[in-house]
Amino acid sequence: MKVHVFGNSPSPAVASSGLMKIAHMSRDSHGADVEEFITRNFYVDDGLTSCSTTAEAINLIQRTQAAMREYGGLRLHKFASNSLEVMSAFEPQDLVKDIFDLDLDKNLLMQRSLGIQWNLTADSFKFSITTEDKPLSRRGVLSTVNSIFDPLGFLSHVIINGKLILRDVVTETVDWDEQLPDYLMSRWIEWSSSLKALEDLCIPRVTVPYLSKAVRKELWTFCDASEKAVAAFSYVNVLYPDGSSKTGFVLGKSKVAPVSGHTIPRLELCAAVLAVEISQSVTEHFDVVFDSVKYFSDSRVVLGYINNDKRRFFIYVSNRVERIRSFSNPGQWHYIPTHLNPADEGTRGVSPGDVATSTWLNGPVDVHLSDQYDQTITFPLVEPQVDKEIRPTCLKTECRPLLGTSRFERFSDWDRLVESLALLKRFIVYRKEDKSLILPKSLSYYQRAEHFLIKTVQQEVYAEEIDCLRSSQPLPQNSSILTLDPFIDDEGIIRVGGRLKYLRTDVICKNPILLSGKHYLATLLIRKCHQLVMHQGRHFTEGKVRSMGYWMTGCKRLVSSLIHKCVTCRKQRRQFSNQKMSDLPEDRIEPGQPPFTSVGVDIFGPWEVLTRRTRGGSANSKRWAALFTCLVTRAVHIEVLEEMSSSSFINALRRFTAIRGYVREYRSDRGTNFIGAVDPLHINAINIEDPPIKDLLYSGGSVWIFNPPMRHTWVAYGSE
Repeated sequence: MKVHVFGNSPSPAVASSGLMKIAHMSRDSHGADVEEFITRNFYVDDGLTSCSTTAEAINLIQRTQAAMREYGGLRLHKFASNSLEVMSAFEPQDLVKDIFDLDLDKNLLMQRSLGIQWNLTADSFKFSITTEDKPLSRRGVLSTVNSIFDPLGFLSHVIINGKLILRDVVTETVDWDEQLPDYLMSRWIEWSSSLKALEDLCIPRVTVPYLSKAVRKELWTFCDASEKAVAAFSYVNVLYPDGSSKTGFVLGKSKVAPVSGHTIPRLELCAAVLAVEISQSVTEHFDVVFDSVKYFSDSRVVLGYINNDKRRFFIYVSNRVERIRSFSNPGQWHYIPTHLNPADEGTRGVSPGDVATSTWLNGPVDVHLSDQYDQTITFPLVEPQVDKEIRPTCLKTECRPLLGTSRFERFSDWDRLVESLALLKRFIVYRKEDKSLILPKSLSYYQRAEHFLIKTVQQEVYAEEIDCLRSSQPLPQNSSILTLDPFIDDEGIIRVGGRLKYLRTDVICKNPILLSGKHYLATLLIRKCHQLVMHQGRHFTEGKVRSMGYWMTGCKRLVSSLIHKCVTCRKQRRQFSNQKMSDLPEDRIEPGQPPFTSVGVDIFGPWEVLTRRTRGGSANSKRWAALFTCLVTRAVHIEVLEEMSSSSFINALRRFTAIRGYVREYRSDRGTNFIGAVDPLHINAINIEDPPIKDLLYSGGSVWIFNPPMRHTWVAYGSE
């Protein structure tokens, strides 16, 4: 694909990307200056640059033409220059269309570059003011003000008057086509009719002559503000080897101030921010390395804000001071009197007839004549005690007890903490009063230690509430215990209030002690109550806390969290373990053998059965059953045993083998039915070790295997 559709959304990006690609490809073959010219001095399809000599300009353009033709197949043409020698070096077809047929030596050459008319003969900028009549309404005012294209800010101090009129029009009118009031109409007609004088204005294209020969280059930025507008602009000041200097306008801006809500110091601060933004833009795009960058303001309040390192500001001033100091330092800011500040014209406005002689374009008069602006001066804050933008300095004196509650976290048990404090109190009594006394543990010391702990925690958590309660003042509306109606008892402890004042019961029930659930002491208390209820659930633990006379904020959540972390509770309430089953024996999974080749045997019973009827009634007897289970197919065979004896079991085995066939092995558990140590117990049992049963198994070629004793992981095959 060699072409791209014109007019698509990505078309400008694709065109710019193509130019950047050509620039990078031509660096080695056509020079680094060609790459820089394409990458930095092209805006879409227009290139604008300045060279020191005509030969340098011709050489740069020719090499750029060759690079674009070679790497992009593009034709670079429509050239225009203030030098006739440069334009004569190219074919007429390569010149701009407007001067294609003109005589370069006799005709006045004009060219429009990015919305501004460029007089090639005088090498100056001119402005074309439209004479089209616009309606005297808000729509017409906006159209006229925006029709003046001034990207560099040459006429900002003129256009600001039109913007101020537009602001008043927006305030006084409702509809876009509503006619202007009389007093605004006269102001508007006077200002719009004076714009024709701008057509006679000529602004030199060259910022300062012979910039490359200057020995020192400085960037000066001035800012100012008034109730109407804020303004800032930058100048280049150069010093030549012969001692002379020149100043040239670079970039300026004027903005309309808000109608209300801003003080003059705030507007001056906004002007300082605008100055930093302009200076940053010039520094980044002006291909000159400045020896110094200076800022000038006529507001000592703003200079005090910028130089301040001790006091804090509110958000509005703080954010803007941070923006200013992010690109500049306080040593770059200087004070200039208001009558010498050229930015003052950008806030008051200038009539179009006075633009040519204004300091906005010609630069400051006396700044470069004085050496005081080269000195670094620190500006203090102006009346910081009454300035509403400065945060007040508050000194808060806080008295803390000698025993800090942070020490409580060294204990993991409530009783140990209380007993340690009680021991400390007994030691103090021993040291101060009578060293001959022996003070053993007592309930009074324990209770006093508890109350001391609670009062210490309450004083730390509810200090503001305690001050209000002691001074009989209402609690703050944002207090977390406001709804509990707290009060201080005779011992200085905060308790929960209520409507049970006349209830004849213990005070711990009707007025429990208030304790914050966020403090570590609450964790120790709940841990003790949880142990007292033998690690039962949340309701029992919470009930124990209440029964001990405490009301804890956030108790439910804290109890649930503690129970969740309790090691004992986690062990007792854990999920039951499941034991892994052992591998099946070989005789249970051997394929291809007939059913009942391997058999599991078990005896169950007895049952009472009716055997015969007699004159005295029915005779009952006991019967047992032998359960034979095939270990492979899980088939079941049951034989009745008339008694628990070897002969009866032999008959059952013979009946079983007669029906089911040969049995290779029998498996059973080591129950008392099958082992031989049952005679001393006088138990009716089948003894596999009896000779008749052994002979029967031997003659049939069968083996009887017992499961290992006390092995619950093995399956009792007969009863499974």
